[in-house]
Amino acid sequence: MAWWILGLAALVLVLLVLLYNGLVTARNRIRNAWSQIEVQLQRRSDLIPDLVETARGYMQHESGIFDRILEARRQATAAGSAVPARAAAEAALGRQVQGLLALAEAVPALRASETMQTLQEELATTENRIAFARQFFNDAVLDFNNRTQTLPGSLLAGPLGFAPETYFEAPAEAKAKPVVRF
Repeated sequence: MAWWILGLAALVLVLLVLLYNGLVTARNRIRNAWSQIEVQLQRRSDLIPDLVETARGYMQHESGIFDRILEARRQATAAGSAVPARAAAEAALGRQVQGLLALAEAVPALRASETMQTLQEELATTENRIAFARQFFNDAVLDFNNRTQTLPGSLLAGPLGFAPETYFEAPAEAKAKPVVRF
């Protein structure tokens, strides 16, 4: 009889360890996914000064957009790692960059510039990488939140300090089309 009790206790202990390790693994997957987003956001941030300087030479009459882009870049860089704040700042930066690209299409010499074309391609590639990294992050958050909010994980998650994570969602104003004035 004592062997059954010891065996059952060992089984429960193993299940608790597996559950805890699963939660830790899911949380670490989120942290890794977030760092991948930050790598891509930094890549975009590094491209922006070159893009602005290339366009500035062709569009001196549009200096306001360059100031807005650089300010949005500064705010995005200073937003920190809180997911909602960073998402909002990056969305604002993305809108400003899209506005510049739309405006650049109206300047034939700039549109024909090889440097500008290369920068636009790099930016488009980076935006795709950011989208994929955000999707991976949100998938990792979904997995983690499912583990912490369903049984048996919900019984262990709260007492051990595993709180639900926040998705990387663009705010409503980020979904608005950029306004371009000629």
